[in-house]
Amino acid sequence: MYNETVMEHFTNPRNVGEIEDADGVGEVGSPQCGDIMKIFLRIEDNIIKDIKFKTFGCASAIASSSIMTEMVKGKTIEEALSLTNRDVVDALGGLPAPKVHCSVLAEEAIRAAIEDYRKKSEGTRNSG
Repeated sequence: MYNETVMEHFTNPRNVGEIEDADGVGEVGSPQCGDIMKIFLRIEDNIIKDIKFKTFGCASAIASSSIMTEMVKGKTIEEALSLTNRDVVDALGGLPAPKVHCSVLAEEAIRAAIEDYRKKSEGTRNSG
């Protein structure tokens, strides 16, 4: 059912964990399957310096989270925002059709974390 790349990211996920006092945090979920993804960002000079995730879900959800963190780490915010679920699926070498929604969660999670970062940084700019 799953290819070698998906299994590798599921059994040995990259960037698992939490960043204390993260610059941005995004959490998304899928009601149809119960998957929940939480992304933590450390951003310096518009660059994603560190990214961690916690995902409760199936192999596809964990693999999608893992590969997405690798794809955006070291990138600018704008580059990370251009990431699509199709990019995640392609990087994984494909996902079974019923599991493609997991890649959508990865796209939504990075966007939510960046949105959180932007709201927090606007707040600090406006309060000074």
